[in-house]
Amino acid sequence: MSILSKRIDIAFVLCILCGLLAACSATTRNISPTEELHYDAGYDFSDKKIIVAKLVASLLSKPPLGYSTDRPVVIVYGVTNRTSEHISTNAITDDIRKDLINSGKVRFVNETQRNNIMNELDYQHNSGMVSNETRIAKARQIGAKFMLTGNLYSIEKDEPKQFRLKKKELKYYSLNLELTDIESSIIEWADSVEVIREASKPFIGW
Repeated sequence: MSILSKRIDIAFVLCILCGLLAACSATTRNISPTEELHYDAGYDFSDKKIIVAKLVASLLSKPPLGYSTDRPVVIVYGVTNRTSEHISTNAITDDIRKDLINSGKVRFVNETQRNNIMNELDYQHNSGMVSNETRIAKARQIGAKFMLTGNLYSIEKDEPKQFRLKKKELKYYSLNLELTDIESSIIEWADSVEVIREASKPFIGW
């Protein structure tokens, strides 16, 4: 092999290596919160936005919250994650609570801060450091009328084994919420949102 041919081969290999390094280099970009973006069939932040928007719209347009004029008090006892994935259901209920509060039609008991509230009341009444005029009276908290609970389910299906260039997977998510009247134990509202997504990926790739 001539020296020229060797140089050409080396130059060709160097070009390929440079291209690979460029392709593997890290890049970042800003993404709009309104942009719907999915890298696979799994649950992601775009799904959370869709779920929250649909359930809040349902809560505010149907009884009992949709027809109430006295801003009833609600307490959130969370959504149980019944999927095999690590999904923060607290992020879903936090956004639902925020949107309902901002609607001006609902009030919420701050159940996550109950211990801190009790500690502050105890300090005000027992430490001797807080004046009588500014002490918060005990037994004045407002009881919740409704309780919001739910379950998140998922089903995953893979394409049957056969000769193909791409592998397909199908994922189904369903979030079911219930609003229960605490006094009567009657479920006054229930709704669900489903997300179904199919994704395909080649058997050979990065």
